[in-house]
Amino acid sequence: MEYRTLGRSGLKVSALTMGTFTFGGKGDFAMAGEQGVPEARRLVDLCIDHGVNLFDTANMYSDGRSEEILGEVLEGRRDKVLINSKARMPTPGGGPNDEGTSRYHLIRECEKSLKRLRTDHIDVYFMHEWDGITPVEETMAALDTLVQHGKVRYVGCSNYSGWQVSKSLMASERNGHARFVTQQIHYTLEAREAEYELLPLSVDQGLGVMIWSPMAAGLLSGKHRRDQAAPEASRQFNGWSEPPIRDEEKLWNIVDVLVEIGEEHGVSAAQVNLAWLLTRPAVATLVIGGRKEQQFLDNFKALDVKLSEDQLKRLHEVSQLPFIYPYWHQRNFATNRFSEADWALHREYLDG
Repeated sequence: MEYRTLGRSGLKVSALTMGTFTFGGKGDFAMAGEQGVPEARRLVDLCIDHGVNLFDTANMYSDGRSEEILGEVLEGRRDKVLINSKARMPTPGGGPNDEGTSRYHLIRECEKSLKRLRTDHIDVYFMHEWDGITPVEETMAALDTLVQHGKVRYVGCSNYSGWQVSKSLMASERNGHARFVTQQIHYTLEAREAEYELLPLSVDQGLGVMIWSPMAAGLLSGKHRRDQAAPEASRQFNGWSEPPIRDEEKLWNIVDVLVEIGEEHGVSAAQVNLAWLLTRPAVATLVIGGRKEQQFLDNFKALDVKLSEDQLKRLHEVSQLPFIYPYWHQRNFATNRFSEADWALHREYLDG
């Protein structure tokens, strides 16, 4: 296993994180998986045996059941691993304060998560999504309280836009509060929009990036192919809408190149996809999940795949983004008006 520091912090995380989205299987999450304690224990044991030291969950995964299962499975070895959890989304109860990032909601939800996880602290606590109602100063102050009380070690955000991350960082620094050290985002060959702002921002501000659903819910595993029926029990093309498929023809072109490069290495398309993500600047860890041990074993092998410059170029070309404003304008004037350092952050992503 490879370990990387998480942003500007000193925390070392495994390049692959185990996601527990499939634990519990309550409500809409049943489509993703319905793993109970025995199944979860086998997969957690497998991940720990392969050097995974970070486990990702959220208070709303299966209405808290995911946290409960993870807490039970990790009991007795909690001090050997790291745990992420999240808050923001609606929780059972339906009351006006059962969602959001207010001080009331965050402190209450953190304490509930600690009980479900059978631990006295959460290593990385994420704001699961932006809250446009609660003042950002209140949110960052509440997170700082949790850090000061030892209930949380580090804080991060997930699914924020660039300006929302920047506003949060500014609020924490202005008031001397705990600062985000990471953001957890969706970013794949099929969905590279994070390259416009979120990834350059992460490089500039020292945020370690965690990638959720790096396989695009299986779309980039090589099991989905052009003009073929979706695999049995697949979420994609069977009612699941994350991530959205905006250009199906482009998707299949990307998959074709992943399969070709996989054949060149004698590995799966999934391994090539993960290997590409691990080359991207600021990326600290990929959150992988699965229903079967073989899925995890295949993903672990991605750490051994080293892509050539030609292969990286082919993947970039088949998946590259258009230059939207203001980046096309900045690119046109980059050599004349901006310093090399000013432009480097965006060129790294948009120019490949």
